[in-house]
Amino acid sequence: MTGAPRATGTPGATDAGEPALDFDKLFAARLQAARARPYLATALFALHPVESWLVPTMAVDRHWRCYVSPAFVSRTPVEELAGVWVHELSHLLRDHHGRSDRVARERGLTGPGERLRMNIAADCEINDDVFGDGLVRPEGAVDPGALGLPEGELMEDYLRQFGLGPYTEALAWLDCGSGADGLERAWDEGPDGAHGLSAQERDAVRFRVAQGITGRPGSTSKGWRRWAEEAFHPPQPWRDLLGAAVRSAASAPGAGEDYSYGRPSRRSAGVPGAVLPSLRRRPPRVSVVIDTSGSVSDTELGSALLEVAAITRAVGGRRDLVTVLSCDAAARIVHPLCQAGGIPLVGGGGTDLRTGFARALRARPRPDVVVVLTDGQTPWPSSRPPCRTVVGLFPRKRRARSWDEDDPDHVPDSPPAWARVVEIG
Repeated sequence: MTGAPRATGTPGATDAGEPALDFDKLFAARLQAARARPYLATALFALHPVESWLVPTMAVDRHWRCYVSPAFVSRTPVEELAGVWVHELSHLLRDHHGRSDRVARERGLTGPGERLRMNIAADCEINDDVFGDGLVRPEGAVDPGALGLPEGELMEDYLRQFGLGPYTEALAWLDCGSGADGLERAWDEGPDGAHGLSAQERDAVRFRVAQGITGRPGSTSKGWRRWAEEAFHPPQPWRDLLGAAVRSAASAPGAGEDYSYGRPSRRSAGVPGAVLPSLRRRPPRVSVVIDTSGSVSDTELGSALLEVAAITRAVGGRRDLVTVLSCDAAARIVHPLCQAGGIPLVGGGGTDLRTGFARALRARPRPDVVVVLTDGQTPWPSSRPPCRTVVGLFPRKRRARSWDEDDPDHVPDSPPAWARVVEIG
């Protein structure tokens, strides 16, 4: 049965033969979800339900409306509906629509098939830790194990590890809406529809949820704690900061890494009846130098690891393109990135990041970008490195003079003019 979506806050008249949406049952499930996950209560009650016969189950849009199938509510137990409420809400809190849009642009992914893959990958990120402890796993819920994938990874990671095929054929029905994959649906009411949240209201809800999670850390999963940390410490927009290097890599001769049919070659016009693949450009290789001197606090080192995770997402989740080097007065071991939490940050002495620059630039292949995360209490290279450089400065109360064990009158140099400088909040 299909029909035009009807938005209503109370049960209303329905077409002949169509059961009305059971709001009592739907709201009872939402209350049960809030009891099982009290730190999500603010967000659960900010999500506005919209009755729709176009959705297969429940789906969300980026404006925080939840489109609900009356038939799905009728046949689903309250215990399972509670889990679906939390599942759909998780897509919005984790900004899966915005992340999917970015991945689509960066990787040249187009069409509903690729958006279905993004929905599946987003579900894998959510479902490995959302159920249990009072929330029943709904029938047909996708988790990483069903696809032979490891738990605890992000949507961008899962997206690289599977394609559509016979083993995903049973998931063709899956549709969590534009709030999960960014692709507008026929039932979406858009930014001008009723009961949508503004960008400021959405941010306020996320902030309240993050406060609830950090206030009761023992009762939340690792995935939600990671999300809350980033909500309070939004990493720098590395996608923009690395944009010049991405454009440089894309325009350089021979910089292509592989061919893709996701975006046909312009030469296809000269070969009627044939579609030629285009050369896919690789994101930049990034070397991250982290200042581990004694003047950098443990909190700032934790912030540095969050920035490393954000840089990894900025290069499309390609961990093989990111290396991390800890440096105080001497450069330490260069670590290829596996997981940011497993990077040993060794140091604690004085500071001389010139050794870190030299070590990073000796790598083969050489990085396209060097990112330095530091408090700025260091000498800088005398000449510009042969690649783009971004300096992330930990905030400091700027003083006329800075303490130095060998020279009490030492005045640290400002970062050089050839580096792009940003403050790490």
